[in-house]
Amino acid sequence: MRNRAKCKRCESVIESLTLGDVVNCKCGEIYVSGGEKLGCGAANWDNFLRVDDEGNIVVPTIQEAPKATKEDFLDALDEMIKRIEAMPSNAMIISINHYDFVSLLVLLQSIFAFDRERDLS
Repeated sequence: MRNRAKCKRCESVIESLTLGDVVNCKCGEIYVSGGEKLGCGAANWDNFLRVDDEGNIVVPTIQEAPKATKEDFLDALDEMIKRIEAMPSNAMIISINHYDFVSLLVLLQSIFAFDRERDLS
């Protein structure tokens, strides 16, 4: 399936052809990205319509991502620790790269953001 969409607001039909291709509609309400990976997004999903390979309009069903719990984040930390501890000793002395470091920081940020959201409610 081609990665095409139509904006209800400006009526633009847009298409993403390649993995690194991000295409916005004229008014900036919707976008498609990633070519065949079918990435997409919208400021308001009510304005997003899929366009199939034959040019037919398809109204998508939008589902919210499941909410992660603090336990999910802590389990992810536990898994990271177990994997690191299982590494061979020579790998334990090699420097980590920034991708490794940012992964850890994102996980920690998620845990602290979860606590902050819970404290505010």
